[in-house]
Amino acid sequence: MPATRRALPLCLLDALLYSSAWLALAAAAQTAAVLRELPGGFGPAGWQAVALVFAVTLLTYNLDAALPFKHQQPAGASGRKAWQHRHRWALAALAGAAAGAGGVLLLLGGWLHYLPLLLPLAALALGYSLPLLPWRGRWRAVREVPLLKVFLIGGVWAAVTVGLPVLALHRPLAAAAGLLAQRFCLVSALAIVFDIRDLSRDQLTNLRTMPVVLGLAGAKAVSLSLLAASVALGLARGAAPLAVLLPAGLAAWVIAVARDTRGDYFFALVADGTLLVVAAAYFVF
Repeated sequence: MPATRRALPLCLLDALLYSSAWLALAAAAQTAAVLRELPGGFGPAGWQAVALVFAVTLLTYNLDAALPFKHQQPAGASGRKAWQHRHRWALAALAGAAAGAGGVLLLLGGWLHYLPLLLPLAALALGYSLPLLPWRGRWRAVREVPLLKVFLIGGVWAAVTVGLPVLALHRPLAAAAGLLAQRFCLVSALAIVFDIRDLSRDQLTNLRTMPVVLGLAGAKAVSLSLLAASVALGLARGAAPLAVLLPAGLAAWVIAVARDTRGDYFFALVADGTLLVVAAAYFVF
């Protein structure tokens, strides 16, 4: 009986983390943190933007996890991969539900006139894993282009979690340039942590990520430099110092101790959770 009580919370935690719901919550929270800085941010348009970001994040990451070729790869010692292998049809269904919800929100929120801006973002998100980019004689996924992956993730996250709420409130994107740059640097820094997680596998498949090309120490140096740039940009635009510095301290610790032998909960719960802490800090301070 005690084992059953212990297993249920762990099963629920696995579902929260490995279905990307935790990451989608972090993206939604970061969107809400942007709205907090905008007059009238928490009106209907703002909350629709938060819901849209949550749905888009669920769609993107679960679509990636549910791709058929991902389940031809061995899970190895990864509990996350094994969980996703077992629940691939549930992840595909969740991606479909998120796509439907996102479509409804796009229509309700009057986003259709922003399609010229949204379609390139959608193409980049899909091209992360699907072979949509011509590169050196064949079609490749964007993640296969050497050293590009982390900057793609940082750019898309900044555009979605900062750009979408700004557009929802009909504010000029130029007014949020400092926050866009800050978010880009922060997410790019943390994206390198997940390349560190996949270091051994990427070496075997010759995927030229930063840890593969620069080594563990070099990748961490780039990550910490991007984090420092994020802190400098946040302070320069007048954000509350504690709202910038305290989450940055947590992010720096995550980067410093990251290695590919750490468990799945470190990356899925703590590293992804850092994004949630960053957003929460703006509400606290």
